[in-house]
Amino acid sequence: MTGNPLWPHLATIVKIVDETPDVKTFRVVLDDPGARENFRHRPGQVALLSVFGQGEATISISSSPTRRDYLEFSVRRVGRLTGALHQFEEGYKIGLRGPYGNGFPLEELRGRDLLFVGGGIGLAPLRSLINYVLDRRDDFGSVEIVYGARSVADLCFKEELFTVWPKAPGVRVYTTIDRPEYGWDGHVGFVPAYLAELAPSGAGRYALICGPPIMIRLVLQELAGLGFPPERIVTTLELKMKCGIGKCGRCNIGSTMVCTEGPVFNLARLQALPPEY
Repeated sequence: MTGNPLWPHLATIVKIVDETPDVKTFRVVLDDPGARENFRHRPGQVALLSVFGQGEATISISSSPTRRDYLEFSVRRVGRLTGALHQFEEGYKIGLRGPYGNGFPLEELRGRDLLFVGGGIGLAPLRSLINYVLDRRDDFGSVEIVYGARSVADLCFKEELFTVWPKAPGVRVYTTIDRPEYGWDGHVGFVPAYLAELAPSGAGRYALICGPPIMIRLVLQELAGLGFPPERIVTTLELKMKCGIGKCGRCNIGSTMVCTEGPVFNLARLQALPPEY
């Protein structure tokens, strides 16, 4: 967005989707037509959402920039601010500023086969890129999506996961839950173990990962063992994002500021950082 990157703009919630018992997706539209037109984001970037009287939080943009009429944010209820946001209804106002961060390396990904690996709410930033790829299908190779959550109820974006994405050309979706559950006839097991079973080839393919920190660590190990070069293993450290512009100093890993140099990093870059992430 042009202008002062710290300046918040009013936005209206136009749609709310209950994804899981503690995750809701908020579709918002910027009230100012000029701000709406100037807002340009890349998959993997974040915005700061303000809940008036409560504060603000950094949230990944879960909608694709190819869908210009709105922005979407998938928010897990974890504290006071997100709890207040979960009480909101359609028509309520929030503040929004951004976008911040570098986003996924779209230029590197064009023409490549892509493997997405997500866990829980970590599918949100990947969803932005998945839908970007599907909206520009001819620009990318095959797509495989491996995604898991604790239970069926905790799987996000169920319509896309089970209906929309599997029907897209050149896309395969693999879904798992952590433990057996009545009525679930799909795969059971943790995402890293499922990835090891599927054993996707790393030849010429990029892997894009987001999920709980322990899942990310184990998936990084699996992918390295499957032959993915560190330069083609990409993840996001969005949970460390704070002010978004490198001023508060709370997202540093050594001398690297996640909000100005990330939150998206490839494994080669992460391996050069202190082991603090």
